[in-house]
Amino acid sequence: MSNKPIEQRIGNIALVVENYDDAIEFYTKKLQFELIEDTDLGGGKRWVQISPPNSKGTNLLLAQASNEEQLKSVGNQAGGRVFLFLQTNDFWRDYELMKAQGVEFTEEPRIEEYGTVVVFKDLYGTKWDLLQLNQAN
Repeated sequence: MSNKPIEQRIGNIALVVENYDDAIEFYTKKLQFELIEDTDLGGGKRWVQISPPNSKGTNLLLAQASNEEQLKSVGNQAGGRVFLFLQTNDFWRDYELMKAQGVEFTEEPRIEEYGTVVVFKDLYGTKWDLLQLNQAN
């Protein structure tokens, strides 16, 4: 048994998508994400990791749906709730950039006790929060 303290992190979150290339284009062009890795695994499968610019956290692993059950979850992985939270250091810069790129927002930006937030959808309808937390948070 090791005496090392537990040190863990979530390395990737799988996001089931309809098509690798369409998803890569949306995230890299409209949200300015970086393509971290795109490795062909054979048989139509790829290991595709993307990440927000200058992120040092968890990557998204794009997983192309390979059967009917997986296809049903595309765009609805959280049962209609917001699934992912994109935190930013400049809400209005990113909001305006995303708007100019044609990203679909489901509401107007709002100021909450914890920060500034707006809900947007990715190309498949997955709901995200764009969020800038207040300094105290």
